[in-house]
Amino acid sequence: MIPPAAVAVKGRRRRRLFRADPPVLGFPLEEWGKTWYNSPIRWGGVPRQSEQKEKLLPVNKHALRAAFPLTIPVMAGYLVLGMGFGILLQSRGYSFLWAGLMSLTIYAGSMEYVAVDLLSGGASLISAALMTLVLNARHLFYGLSMLEKYRPVKGAKKAYLIHGLTDETYSLVCSAQPPEGVEPGAFYFWITLLDQCYWLAGSILGGLLGQVLPFDTAGIDFAMTALFVVIFTDQWLSRKNHLSALIGLGVSAVCLVLFGPDNFLIPAMAGIALLLMLLQRFMGEEAAS
Repeated sequence: MIPPAAVAVKGRRRRRLFRADPPVLGFPLEEWGKTWYNSPIRWGGVPRQSEQKEKLLPVNKHALRAAFPLTIPVMAGYLVLGMGFGILLQSRGYSFLWAGLMSLTIYAGSMEYVAVDLLSGGASLISAALMTLVLNARHLFYGLSMLEKYRPVKGAKKAYLIHGLTDETYSLVCSAQPPEGVEPGAFYFWITLLDQCYWLAGSILGGLLGQVLPFDTAGIDFAMTALFVVIFTDQWLSRKNHLSALIGLGVSAVCLVLFGPDNFLIPAMAGIALLLMLLQRFMGEEAAS
């Protein structure tokens, strides 16, 4: 027969196994159970399914929410410029479907405006290729500067980020930082996709309006020129070193005199690129000082 004192001792020991004493552990049994349930030891070192979903939520949900406000200024400009492109293309006999297709595949605002004249003027493929290469040569420098930012991105998403890197998107991606908890790749992807959606919507809407309403397209092709004037003015005011701007103005003026208004663009772009590459070290030292 077990003495009553021994039963009492065993009962107290058994109760201690299932009761967390507040003076010792600092929290009651209910909290201890939650801690044990959420512990990686309980799940063999693997996060629970709910924790995995919580880690994916910022990528799928908050990246778009963080990217959209930053693209609102681009939306205001792209809708208007895209509409101008759609109206101009429709006035040359091309429907809104062509405007949408060009915005999906070419997606280079200034080059799309130039392509309207190339298509309507019957330019050769070689001339169109050379014009595109020279006019968009700046994207070579864009790509080099984005190597580190886009390095973690893999697969088709990275290919699309390269395709959608326009001037305005490049400016946003360089200046904006993804919020805490948001995957950078998803953040950059939504900025790029939203910007292209704005341009695509504007170009299609312009093509549709051009079919329904009569428009005088005189001066619409100056929209991109005006945009570049604004960008040039902003860069001039925001930088102390104006050497690159002066090179661009000087080479363009010389080529305009030598080759005329119809043929100066390609030699001017080539001369500007060549001088900037030769003076890159000097410009870097000036910027550093």
